[in-house]
Amino acid sequence: MSNKSRIKASGALFLSVETKRFLFLLRADDTYTNTWATVGGRAEKKESIIESLSREIREEIGFLPIVRKTIPIDLYISNDNRFEFHTFICLVDKEFIPLLNKEHKGYAWTDIESFPKPLHPALFNALKSNELNQKINSVLDLLEVSITNELIKTDRFIVR
Repeated sequence: MSNKSRIKASGALFLSVETKRFLFLLRADDTYTNTWATVGGRAEKKESIIESLSREIREEIGFLPIVRKTIPIDLYISNDNRFEFHTFICLVDKEFIPLLNKEHKGYAWTDIESFPKPLHPALFNALKSNELNQKINSVLDLLEVSITNELIKTDRFIVR
């Protein structure tokens, strides 16, 4: 199967720079009702993955927050090669309150180690991956280094 005929989808793990917590949404509209997931969904025809992600964010949380950086973190391709899912970390300065659409009925900002349960099965399987967890932890580590460097530059951090 060619890449062009694959079903493509994407999801965003929003990460608050201020709290180092991630946004999870409680599903309300499908066979996975009452499971926690990320923002995201399937790309429409002729839509790039990034265009799809932006559209899904606006649809599911009601607006497009100011994103400092979008970091590609994972690409899952199904065994039958018919489906691909791109996962991104979207860095935002602060936690925000999403304006949920009918697809979701709740939200939570949590540490990645204490995510809400039960997770959507695909997200649960992804977060069981050591490789994905290492990538997420690397982003958190880099964020910590970046924040420390910013504090040093602005003299808000005093070394004794």
